[in-house]
Amino acid sequence: MSRIVVVGIGADGVDGLGAQARAELATARRIYGSRRQLDLLDGAVDATVHRWPSPLLPALPDLFDGAGDVHVLASGDPLLHGIGTTLIRLFGADRVTVVPHVSAVTLACARMGWAVAETEVISLVTAAPVTALRRGGQAIVLSAGASTPAALAELLESAGRGDSAFTVLEQLGGPAERRRDSDARAWAHEAPGDVDDLNVIAVRYLPDERVSALPDDAFDHDGQITKADIRALTLLALNPRPGQRLWDVGAGAGSIAVEWCRSWRQCTAVAFERDEQRRNRLSRNVDNFGVRVEVRGGAPAALADAPIPDAVFVGGGLTEPGLLHECLDALASGGRLVANAVTVESEAILAQAFSEYGGELRRFQHAQAAPLGSLTTWRAHHPITQWAVTVP
Repeated sequence: MSRIVVVGIGADGVDGLGAQARAELATARRIYGSRRQLDLLDGAVDATVHRWPSPLLPALPDLFDGAGDVHVLASGDPLLHGIGTTLIRLFGADRVTVVPHVSAVTLACARMGWAVAETEVISLVTAAPVTALRRGGQAIVLSAGASTPAALAELLESAGRGDSAFTVLEQLGGPAERRRDSDARAWAHEAPGDVDDLNVIAVRYLPDERVSALPDDAFDHDGQITKADIRALTLLALNPRPGQRLWDVGAGAGSIAVEWCRSWRQCTAVAFERDEQRRNRLSRNVDNFGVRVEVRGGAPAALADAPIPDAVFVGGGLTEPGLLHECLDALASGGRLVANAVTVESEAILAQAFSEYGGELRRFQHAQAAPLGSLTTWRAHHPITQWAVTVP
């Protein structure tokens, strides 16, 4: 079976390649890549070069059939939001050899004087710009093209983060490298018209309002929200892991979905909410935190073609016939379901599920201090019954 060799190349072209990359390209017979990447070879190889077909993903299995090694040219580090990861996932690590170049992220951090380990990496190559909104910290944002910096700057300005430090770095590592420092507000109002397609954006988000757990007033809601104390206990029971997907059923304001996505990088969620006004609030909350949450209509109808979850939270709709069982059926072995109930009817459903499936059944009672005249009393919240189970 032929090898697939992925060679990273930077804006400095063939001159910037190391010995291993040069040796691989010198023996290559077929090389695939984008037009920009292939142009960087500038006639320095004898191989036949092929531009990627469009759409790319469906075509990949057929491109690498047949005898002889196939080489792929990729930008920078092919394993950092690059084609290398996709090819390994499709063909396996034993068949794919990766020869990385210095990544644009590392070069950008070097120009900014930032520690790579302390800097988030956000790709907008295929994602919507709103997914790069943050409430603090710093990030290197990989652009989809020349228009990405202006689009992101406008979003930051409209979200009240126009003071964010905003640096656009173009053609990193190449002879035409350029750096422009600004803030998001200035870039949003007077974006230059000559931004290169090959750019990344370094953003230090201001004001810095990062918190480990969000207060209730951080969300736009009408009272239909899992309160902060119970939210923390619910996330503990859900036990999110990096890259996992949650179904938030009866999502209300979407606080569980948002907190799930904030817990680890690459976590995503699908939120189901039947009320249109609440869906609109939910969407605003998703945009405000820059998390990846798909907002859908009410369950169980909207569950049918939803992407498979790693975990499910049911915060509303437990009395809907068959809903709980449909959520359980959607989970693979090892998947986690957590359901909260505040009514007697919903609590009875959870008690029956506990009897049938096992798991853990808990009841939480919490209260907050509140003024009573000149003194202080305890104001109790509704007790919460919670059932948590792992699918065998």
